[in-house]
Amino acid sequence: MSIAEETAFLDATALADLVKRKEVKPIELVEAAIERIERLNPTLNAVVTPMYDQAREGAKGLLPEGPFAGVPYLLKDILASCAGVRMTLGTSLMRDFVSDHDSELVRRLKRAGLIILGKTSTPELGLLPTTEPRLFGPCRNPWDTARTTGGSSGGSAAAVAAGMVAMAHGNDGGGSIRIPASCCGLFGLKPTRGRNPLGPDFGDVLSGLVAEHAITRSVRDSAALLDCTSGPDVGDPYWAPPPVRPFLEEAGAQPGRLRIAFSVDAGPDIKIHKDCVTAVHDAAALCAELGHDVVERTPNVQREAVNRAFMAVWAAGCTGNLEGISYVTGKKLGPDQVEPLTWALHEMGLKVRAADYLLSLMVLQKLSRDLHRFMADYDVLLTPTLGEPPVPLGTFDAPPDNPLLGFLRTFQFVPFTPIANATGQPAMTVPLHWNDEGLPVGVHFMGRFGDEATLFRLAAQLEQARPWSIRRPSVSA
Repeated sequence: MSIAEETAFLDATALADLVKRKEVKPIELVEAAIERIERLNPTLNAVVTPMYDQAREGAKGLLPEGPFAGVPYLLKDILASCAGVRMTLGTSLMRDFVSDHDSELVRRLKRAGLIILGKTSTPELGLLPTTEPRLFGPCRNPWDTARTTGGSSGGSAAAVAAGMVAMAHGNDGGGSIRIPASCCGLFGLKPTRGRNPLGPDFGDVLSGLVAEHAITRSVRDSAALLDCTSGPDVGDPYWAPPPVRPFLEEAGAQPGRLRIAFSVDAGPDIKIHKDCVTAVHDAAALCAELGHDVVERTPNVQREAVNRAFMAVWAAGCTGNLEGISYVTGKKLGPDQVEPLTWALHEMGLKVRAADYLLSLMVLQKLSRDLHRFMADYDVLLTPTLGEPPVPLGTFDAPPDNPLLGFLRTFQFVPFTPIANATGQPAMTVPLHWNDEGLPVGVHFMGRFGDEATLFRLAAQLEQARPWSIRRPSVSA
């Protein structure tokens, strides 16, 4: 068996251990990952910007003595600036833009010893929960290539699920780590607001909706990586409460007897698919078997007001991003330069007054207050990650005369994940269920603000009780 085959489905911690024990060289891991990407990417279309020469050079040089020294890694093609490498944000407006610096997160990833192999696909400006940008074409789900990978970190999820790499970068403004992790049968954690830095270019993004982290195969990888990247940066507008001890230690600790509320209720206008309901009931039963106190409770969320507020912030953010891109690139904005949805959101954003934006933030902050009061009685809230299993590619397409139709379709697909972005709470999707079609259906756990520790403890317990890493998608290394 070749190194590429032997290492394809090891997690990053195991790969780093092989390097540390000198059983494999970093360059061998890099070449093996490149071989897998070259073989699988024509089918999946996950990696859009290879960085093979830089990776090979880095693997042959002196690596930092970080916990992931020598382990290959991929960056999502949005927010994570990497000096000398293009960053498109999934839009042709940025097709030729090359970053002149590393973002602080990328600096910390490199300091951890990770070797960056390339950049992964994202929908244009990360706007949709599917990864089908006009610039690069659709990214395909390794479990069923006719299905979505989710978004906006869909390229990263497809790459990890197929065994190209053990973990990959993602960011999350409405579920963009957790949605693709659920669609691709992986673990995905959105950290507490401010846990990971967004500098030096941003203080926050979309008034705190966006968080950075990764999609991983194992719980321990997510925890260990967060230890490497978390903590405030110079000039941060705020930061998360410091952890009591390293997150990796939490992933091996007993969670104790947790109070878990579960719900499959997304409001009167959203019908949750039976597979997603089954997944939650199954997870609730498993948590009860593990000794936790599990009750069915639904927090009071004024969904219509929250959705309107989220739309206002999202549309204004789209407008701000496009005008920022125009300033940086010197390109004049026009409807022919972006996808119809992007232009429609841009026009909507132009109509959002400052007073509307501030009122929307007040609505989202009220949601945060209400949900934190609800969480005073519970350690964790369990819901479906998504309203449906992975949907067919093209589901979010829209006719030319109604470009927003596909975006409005997302409210059915992702009724749960945006709540944690609005409140800033940590949340994770855990791959505990597959439906009769063999598609992964993740379940969603949200913790208290600043309390990733409880989520990591619970996730590790669930991973041990029902291991998911033994499953392989139809398209894999």
